[in-house]
This record gives sequence, C-alpha cells and structure tokens, in this order.
Amino acid sequence: MKNLSVQLENRKGIPLGLNFECEAGKVLALVGPSGSGKTTILRCIAGLFKTDQGLIQCQDQTWYDSHRNIFISPQQRHVGMVFQNYALFPHLNVRKNIEIATNVNNASSVDDLLSMVNLLGMENRMPSTLSGGQQQRVALARALAREPKVLLLDEPFSAVDQVTRRKLRLELMELIRKLNIPIILVTHDLDEATMLGDKLCVIHNGKGLQTGTSDEVLRTPSTALVARLMDVRNLFEGHLVQQIPSTNTSLITWSGIQFEAPYQPSLMKGEKINWSIPADKILLHRRVNPSRGIRENPVSGQIVELVTISGVSNVIIALDSVPQIKLHMDLPPHVVERNDLKVGERISMSLLKNAIHLMDYSHSSSR
Repeated sequence: MKNLSVQLENRKGIPLGLNFECEAGKVLALVGPSGSGKTTILRCIAGLFKTDQGLIQCQDQTWYDSHRNIFISPQQRHVGMVFQNYALFPHLNVRKNIEIATNVNNASSVDDLLSMVNLLGMENRMPSTLSGGQQQRVALARALAREPKVLLLDEPFSAVDQVTRRKLRLELMELIRKLNIPIILVTHDLDEATMLGDKLCVIHNGKGLQTGTSDEVLRTPSTALVARLMDVRNLFEGHLVQQIPSTNTSLITWSGIQFEAPYQPSLMKGEKINWSIPADKILLHRRVNPSRGIRENPVSGQIVELVTISGVSNVIIALDSVPQIKLHMDLPPHVVERNDLKVGERISMSLLKNAIHLMDYSHSSSR
C-alpha cells in the first residue's frame, strides 16, 4: 500500500492534535481558517517541523515515530512540495529549476515533465518572464522531478487570477489521475477543496474536527463549528421535543414551528440542538399545480434577496413567523423565471425531512 498515515500531537508552541490517512492516487484537502495549522501539518510531513509526539508512515517507511525515537530527514523522505509563492530560483531557467530537484540531469526525463505540465518550448525561459500560472507549472514539475512518495500543495493557486486558477485546477485534476501517490492540498477556497479533494479534513486551532468526503462534511457536519467553518448557510438552533423510532422521526421545534427530521438516537428529548439543511434541499412550492411535497415541513416567508451567480440563483427568505431569521434556498434560474420570483414576493417552501441534519448543541462553540 502506498498510503500516507499521519498522527500528530503538539502542546508546546504550535498546538496540534489530529490524525488522518490519504490513499495513493487520492487528494486530501486540509481546510480551515488562517492560523489553524494547515501549513504546519505539511511541514511536519516534509520533516521540516517535529512535534512532541506523532507517527508518520508512508508506503513501507516510518518517517517519524516519537515512541521509537525515529525521525527521518527531509532529504530521505522523497516529498514533493509546491509552495504558495512557488520558490523558483530566479537565476536559473525553467529546465535548470527542474533539474536541480534531481541528481540525474536526464534531458528526456525533464522533457517528459515539461510535457506533463504543458511547458514544452519554454525550458530556456527565466522565471521573471513567466506568468503566475506558468511559474506554478514549473514548481509542480520540479516537485515531481524528485519522484516523490507524497505530493504536498500549499495554496498552489492563490497567486493567480480567477480565470487562470480555473484552468490550472482542471489541469491538476487531469495530472492527479496519472499519479499513484497520496496528495495533500492546503487551501482556503472551499470550492477548490470540494473540486479537487477526494476527502476533506477540517482543521481548527490545530485540531482535526472532521474528515470525510465533501458531501459528508457539507451535508452532515459533525458539529455547528464545522458547519460554520464550511460556510453552511442554513444553520439554526432548535429543541428536540419527541423521538419516534418506529417512523425514523425526530420532532423539532424552531422559532415556533414544529417539523420532522430523521431520527437521531444520540440526542435526548428536551435537548437544545443545532440543525442544518442544504440550500438546494429546500423545495419551492409551485404556485400552479402544487405538488404533494407542500405537506412536508411547510414554511413561508418573503423574498428579501435574489442573486444569480454561475448558474445558481440564491434566494434569501425572511420567515413569516420570525422575520429576522433568514433561510437560504438555491434554485436553477429557469425555476426562478417560471415562478416569476422577485424580491418582495411571498413564497412557501418545504424543508425536506431527510435532508435535515441534527447536531448536539453542546459541541456548537469553538471549544
């Protein structure tokens, strides 16, 4: 197995406490706010930072084991790393920047790398004459020149414009399919994380809060804190008033409204809870020929904002029962047009039962 396994614990200086695995050919995206420890985790994997306790294993090697007093040097770890600022040597041309990463100056191997990152014909250019996207490709080729066992990407697209970023993401996705090594991506961009990451690991204050697929983390966050860090828009508080295992139902009260959610046996009747629902899982009631869905957790309110971006219309509704509470609903633009939705209009919706996710309120803070 060519997996990477990481367990880190650090109490002095930079706090860390997390563990995760990344399989060969997969991308694990580390997400979290600035200062949460994401780049430090990359430095630990690369051997540039040593924690109080930990275990880092890759393929058949142990790179760090605090209990057995093992710490392999960065040179012996064969890690490829793309830094946020690319860190190219300004006095060396593209070819020399790539060759310096390997002891074998094999022209055909360098040409293969140049071809892989779409830079053939630019091998004699100096870094100062390259665009941000081209510099990023050189940094990636240099990282791969070491024939790494792990590829680490530290905010690799942050220094380029949005159009170039989109193109580079697609190129990286194509390249990843050819690499049979674990890839760890650090990013602040949640769209980037969900697009490139096979799994996400949510980091806060050096702690790993939740690891899973992007769908798992976004739709079923383990705590309200994870939901906030993942920018879940519909996150609310409520009370659990009844549990009905026979119908897989929990009854919830929220701002004077009672509705059904999936049965959650870990929660107790009478408890305060957090709950969330994805914006694309709220069902608009059609004004003509209403569907049977109008009976499932119905709510109503007034549209206070309607914005269409990248083919998705975000409709923000102030609830009739509690106008200060805003509900986000994502709709295709053609649905908005067909229903003639406008700011100021009153509409009704259904909160789809099976899309509602309940969380323990005691874990809602940043503790």
